[in-house]
Amino acid sequence: MTPALYETRYATRALVCTVDALAAQAGLEALRAGGTAADAAIAACAVLAVTQQHQCGLGGDLLCLVHIDGEGRPSALNASGRAGSGADPERLRAAGHRRIPAVGDPACAPVPGCVDGWLALHERFGRLPFATLLERARHAAAEGFAASPGLAAASQALAEVPAAEQVTGAEDFTGAGALRAGQLVRRPGVARVLEALAAGGRDAVYGGEFGRAVLAVGAGEYVESDLARSQAEWVAALGIEAFGGRLWSLPPNSQGYLTLASAAVASELELPAPGEPLWAHLLIETSRAAAADRDAVWHEGSDGEALISPARLEELRSRVSARRAASVAAAPVAGGTVSLCVVDGAGMAVSLLQSNFQSWGSMLFLPGIGVPLHDRGASFSLRPGHPALYGPGRRPPHTLAPALLTGSDGSLRAALATRGGEIQPQILLQLLSRLYAAGQPPAEAMAAGRFAVLGDEVLVEGHAPAPWAKALAARGHPVSVEAPFAQEFGHAQLIVRTRDGFAGASDPRSESWGVAGW
Repeated sequence: MTPALYETRYATRALVCTVDALAAQAGLEALRAGGTAADAAIAACAVLAVTQQHQCGLGGDLLCLVHIDGEGRPSALNASGRAGSGADPERLRAAGHRRIPAVGDPACAPVPGCVDGWLALHERFGRLPFATLLERARHAAAEGFAASPGLAAASQALAEVPAAEQVTGAEDFTGAGALRAGQLVRRPGVARVLEALAAGGRDAVYGGEFGRAVLAVGAGEYVESDLARSQAEWVAALGIEAFGGRLWSLPPNSQGYLTLASAAVASELELPAPGEPLWAHLLIETSRAAAADRDAVWHEGSDGEALISPARLEELRSRVSARRAASVAAAPVAGGTVSLCVVDGAGMAVSLLQSNFQSWGSMLFLPGIGVPLHDRGASFSLRPGHPALYGPGRRPPHTLAPALLTGSDGSLRAALATRGGEIQPQILLQLLSRLYAAGQPPAEAMAAGRFAVLGDEVLVEGHAPAPWAKALAARGHPVSVEAPFAQEFGHAQLIVRTRDGFAGASDPRSESWGVAGW
């Protein structure tokens, strides 16, 4: 059953959708003060870095798309961090590792790119003073905020660590045991970093207390010059025709090409109504076909245009059968990420993701600050000669894949983004198909039961249409039925343009979801 009070939200001038109501309000405040959608995104992201530490923060990454009506190709910002100068795959191989450790080793933590992402976004598209945009977040960190149910649940994992293995630096969340929902949480270390950023800019962060703590935790993984180099880079967005418009995402190292390829194939299929099992089967097969060679072609040096070329798409279409399940792709990894979408009345839209990768990231907390470094480096390879080999200055494969859909006249049709690790393209494909093939309104599309392809298994959300599971199994899919509105099916955000303004929805799978507009 859809959670109570969940419905499409409408606005005529501006709209913010994200995973946290306090962040959505911060974004709306920026818009009301005359800020752009980029200003609103920064204000909201700063709050999320305080209140949603189990999913994102100052120690993580950021990728986003910025669209301005009539300007054609969106601007694409890649603020994903690079491995430090001390990155040494041989050290890990000698220690017996076949994969990068996902926690506890600085090898899994490239230099954080989040702050660089905020600064780059503000420099190009901001209007309000940067310090003003950080103030709501600074106040929440210094004076406290109410722990969301998700943060409280995630803190349990920290509190249950044996005493001999307690996570140093996580006291904001474990000082008196696990948090309870609604408990007042203060984050004085984060408040200091935000104050330094507001007063002194980038150098006051990467060259200040925050940077010194990163160097200390890294124990040789990073040097000062690694932190002096901005992790933010404007890149050329990838685009393709799909669902009657032009769909955009980021090029590799992002996995956005998978969203584009699967959408281009699916939009040419004769999809039945979403309640029919064939709808799910065809989209599952499309997702599998697009990701079949993912691990071989997905790395920072990939040619994004080649990965969505007409010849490649034709080959993908040939693999989609309405009768039987095909061979499966590699298993995805669950992630810790927040998504955010903003539109303003001047024609700017932002689709953004901010991430630790997995919950609490590397579990390497910066002492005195209380921020964990992300663990995106776990996606590097240790195999000699692999194109995604771990090494100094390299970016790992990145699951973050924000998306925008524009019309033939260059105007916005939709902004959408979701957490979900490597199943992000699958979630976005289902949303796009419901919106533009089935004509569903945002809240209906957002709340509908989903599938998730995890290796050789298809997970079906508990409130998906009842016939799905049996019919998918009959077509050869190993099926597991999960709980309704389960966390593993992502937290998405969605804004679509309407005749009179905008309509939006934030995923009800997050108890703290927030939509704000006017």
